[in-house]
Amino acid sequence: MDNSSIHAIESFFIPLDIIWLITTIVSMIFSCLYIIIILFDKTCHTQQMLLLGNSCLSALLFEIIVLFMSIFTLTNDLRVIFIPDSLCIIRGYFGYVFASMLYYSFFIQAVYRYLTAVYPTRSFYESYKFILLMINTSWLVSFIFPLELILTHGIVYNAANQICQLVMNGSISLIYLALFIFTLPMMSIGFIYFLLVRYVKKMNERMATGNAIGRARNQLKMIRHILILVSVLLVVGIPYSSFAIMSFFTAPPKYSLRIGVLLTNLSLLCVQIILFQLTDPLKDSIMNRFKRNNNTVVALALQTRSRTH
Repeated sequence: MDNSSIHAIESFFIPLDIIWLITTIVSMIFSCLYIIIILFDKTCHTQQMLLLGNSCLSALLFEIIVLFMSIFTLTNDLRVIFIPDSLCIIRGYFGYVFASMLYYSFFIQAVYRYLTAVYPTRSFYESYKFILLMINTSWLVSFIFPLELILTHGIVYNAANQICQLVMNGSISLIYLALFIFTLPMMSIGFIYFLLVRYVKKMNERMATGNAIGRARNQLKMIRHILILVSVLLVVGIPYSSFAIMSFFTAPPKYSLRIGVLLTNLSLLCVQIILFQLTDPLKDSIMNRFKRNNNTVVALALQTRSRTH
């Protein structure tokens, strides 16, 4: 039987696919811009910015996979075919890998902030060796854990949504995925924030030195920013989470994956914009470059005007 007779191409498919593609490309531009600034601006060559660069790289890798997904979906919708290509399952696996890397990149940022606030005299926690160890460990874990989805054939092609993802059928794999990728890092960041709040309160009660309290409060502020970023990802992803929970009791909407992936893209774009607002070194670097360019343009204009008179 012809696949096109089983599934219909709805009128909203192509507009959604185009929005999906555009938001992905815009997010990629932000990620590339941030990575370039971190690499080439010497003021950004710090431990904190290295951790931020890891988050930007994780986001970029995730966006590249999502870009390939969106191209595949748009192509199939335009051609009205419902057949997966040979890389569909692989794209699904790496989508979970890089999403995991992104969430855990925020987690290790929180760990670093906590350790440097509570143990300021232990230089190892501020060393590049320790930071690279955390980054490498998070990458390794992110690659290994989603392998369960491949080994159990949990990632399958969903013809209605033109995507290869974990089936929403209330399975153990769905619980495993939700706990590992989303719940564990989010709860861990929240717990670290709670511990640091308690630490700052105790320091105030003991009348600790101003430098120590100031350092702890600054790190607390940074963890609060991390919580804001992760919360945006989770809040915009509520519909997707709702569909996953719904699958334990009844069948989710037919096109739930299309909606879920689009909202994930929008949330990632929001995170990129908020990241710019919350990260002073990035903001300062970009604004300084704009100012220098504007000054150059003004100087050239004045030179041209003086020559003409």
